[in-house]
Amino acid sequence: MDFVVQEIKQNEQERPRRPDWLKVRVPLGERFSELKHLMEGQRLNTVCEEARCPNIAECWNAGTATFMILGDICTRSCGFCAVATGRPGKLDLDEPFRVAEAIRAMEIRHAVITSVNRDELADGGAAIFAETIRQARLVNPSITVEVLIPDLRGIRWALDILLAARPDILNHNTETVPRLYPEVRPQAKYERSLDIIRWSKEAGMVTKSGLMLGLGERIEEVLCVMEDLRGAGCDILTLGQYLQPTKGHVPVERYVHPDEFRWLKGKGLGIGFRHVEAGPLVRSSYHAAEQTISY
Repeated sequence: MDFVVQEIKQNEQERPRRPDWLKVRVPLGERFSELKHLMEGQRLNTVCEEARCPNIAECWNAGTATFMILGDICTRSCGFCAVATGRPGKLDLDEPFRVAEAIRAMEIRHAVITSVNRDELADGGAAIFAETIRQARLVNPSITVEVLIPDLRGIRWALDILLAARPDILNHNTETVPRLYPEVRPQAKYERSLDIIRWSKEAGMVTKSGLMLGLGERIEEVLCVMEDLRGAGCDILTLGQYLQPTKGHVPVERYVHPDEFRWLKGKGLGIGFRHVEAGPLVRSSYHAAEQTISY
């Protein structure tokens, strides 16, 4: 192995302290305030806020945001996610039009659209995804659209509804290694996530996935997931540091050094990913617009 990874052993009384390389700016700035006001005015949710993304200041001040559709209540209870779990409200059929209006007002050239899980819906919300893509292109025909989707319970016809709208990038995260799914993604299935990537690639999509590191995974497990994703046809990979949103969520087992992220990026490019975004503060939508340039 070109890079020696030193595992940091911690017990419940001695958790690792956040290192200097994970310090982020306070979300201030005129553009940030404008976007926050616009989102509130349109009654829209963003994963930037709901998932407490550390890059919210950088992205919002640059005029980009990731829209979270289908409400702000998720039907699943993942151990890493800050989005509320419960029974979602009535489906908001007007939401795609409000997202499009925000895209027009913000003059967005690359939109990222994600959602909570809506397992109570037959199609998992795929039709709302598709309509949001269509409305975004009506207000800006030159826009590129990336969707970060749930697994839709592995229902292929539901995925086909979404893919019929032809997003420019189809993103679905495996999030972690299979061994940790019972704690991190208890209602998900690793093979199901690989199927979403595989089916999307078969449909001609540019595909993308991502993992969080620092949850207790072993380096060889990360490399195996990377190989599995490439085998399923994944084009773009994101690797970032997991940050515990509250004390009630899965704890951080270790903070991954930037050198290890650089090493993993090299490994990813070496096995054929067309783009790898890797670093402590990287999230699924980080630098998403730049990732479309080569496609």
